[in-house]
This record gives sequence, C-alpha cells and structure tokens, in this order.
Amino acid sequence: MLKISRMYLAICLVLVGAAVSGSAQTLQAVYLWAHDAPGSEGKTATEIVRLSEDGEHIISGIHRPSILPYLPAKKIATGAAVLVIPGGGHRELWMDHEGYNVADWLSRHGVATFVLKYRLAREPGSAYTVEGTELADTQRALRLIRSRAPEWGIDPDRLGVMGFSAGGELAALAGSRYDMGNPAAAELIDRESSRPAFQALIYPAIPHDMKLSKETPPAFLACGESDRQDIAVGVPELYLALRKVGVSAELHVYARTGHGFGLRTSNRGPVANWLSLFYGWLDIQNLLKHP
Repeated sequence: MLKISRMYLAICLVLVGAAVSGSAQTLQAVYLWAHDAPGSEGKTATEIVRLSEDGEHIISGIHRPSILPYLPAKKIATGAAVLVIPGGGHRELWMDHEGYNVADWLSRHGVATFVLKYRLAREPGSAYTVEGTELADTQRALRLIRSRAPEWGIDPDRLGVMGFSAGGELAALAGSRYDMGNPAAAELIDRESSRPAFQALIYPAIPHDMKLSKETPPAFLACGESDRQDIAVGVPELYLALRKVGVSAELHVYARTGHGFGLRTSNRGPVANWLSLFYGWLDIQNLLKHP
C-alpha cells in the first residue's frame, strides 16, 4: 500500500509541475526503452519526488529513464529541437528551473524541447556511472527523438543538447563522444546518430579529457563569475579550447552571479535574459526556420 501511495504522489507532483508550465494537456513522458533499461533489469523501486523549500520538484531513484516532450504549436514551430538535461550533482534532478521552466519557454518560442530524466550515478547505493549509464541515457534520448522526428515535427539535423551543472557535463560528453548510429542494428532507434547539432552548456561541470576537434558541435556557454573555480574559470577555458580547434562558440560570464541560476523568476539583471540570448544564438547559427 505504501508503494502505491508513493507512486500516486510522484504522478501527482509531475502533473502539478506540468500544470505550472501551462502545457499539462500536451505532456506525456516517453520511456527511452520500452522495457527495462540496460543495467536496470529487475529494479522496480518507485521514484522519489520531493519539494524544495521554494516548491521546486526534485527527483531521485530513477531506474526507467524518460523524456518529457514540450512541442510548440505548428504555427510557430521552427523545426529546431533541444534535449534539456537538468542537474543535481548526479544525485538528484532539479526539474523546474533546469528543466520544465526552460522547456516551456523554448516551446512557446517555437523550439521543440525534451526534458531528460536520467539514472543517477552518485546517489547512495547507485551502481550506475556517469560516463557509462548516464551518457548512455543521453545518447539514447537523442536517438529516440531523431527516430520520431516526423511525428514530432522537427528536423533531426537541428537537434541539440542543453545541460545544467551535472547535466551540462552530460551535454558536453554528448558533444564530444558520439557516433553516427549502427545501420545494421536490429532496433531502428539504434540506427540513428547520437551527435547533437549544437550544445548549450550552462554552468557545466567540465568533463576530464574532452576530445575536441573541428567536428565538435558549436557551443553556447554561460556561467557566473562567482561560481566555484572549476566552472568560473573552466568554462572560459573551454571556450578558448573550442575556438582553438575552429569550433564556433559564444560565451557569457555573468558578474556577481553564482551557481544554479537556471530559469527562475527571481533572476535579476543580465542573467535573467540568458535564454533569450541563447535563442538569438540559435538564429545566427541558422538553426531556426521561422514560419
């Protein structure tokens, strides 16, 4: 009975979060694998959903990774799409300011958005890994979205990633460790490419030993100058490394701004407009096709 109650609570909280975004009637999670995800066989524990002090939804205990689609109205759809990856230190996912809020804004501006709920490598007792399980979830999500591109009205060649903090680490890994799919795979999804067309890294944890080349997807980078050193300095260093190998990149470092700003109504000053700057960047990269 307790398990059923927790499941009911989790469903209710997800619906509440969707209702806050104003798009509840269009939202239905899509599992990345129809059955158990590889490495999660037999794991049936219910996800844990809790609320932060300011009412944000925080999720952990994930064993069935999924995406939540936010699709724009056809009359404003640009054909561009982005997989949004929330952060939470690989221990939990902060779903509102690094997920639902961003997806709602982008979808209202014509960009199809998919919020990723991935398995977590650093929560207590986890057997998952960042560069194994979590990256596999990210790559699978990109392949899945591409496999359903006609249904969702998007251009598979204009699908990118956006990640925040730990999710930014996954987005950066997706942008540097990808393949073009296996044309002989039995499952059609696995025949799709996992290469993102672009990457937006928002106060990301920087992966070690990133392999960058001129084929690395163009990047939009943003962080706060008051963030911890590895991010406040590491993100500008990543920008320089991208430019050194000939990758187009744009960098924003916000004064007197720390970690975790995401998309919040409480943001003030220039950082409150970072998502509009990202949208403009998509446009100058020729990733938006305006109706």
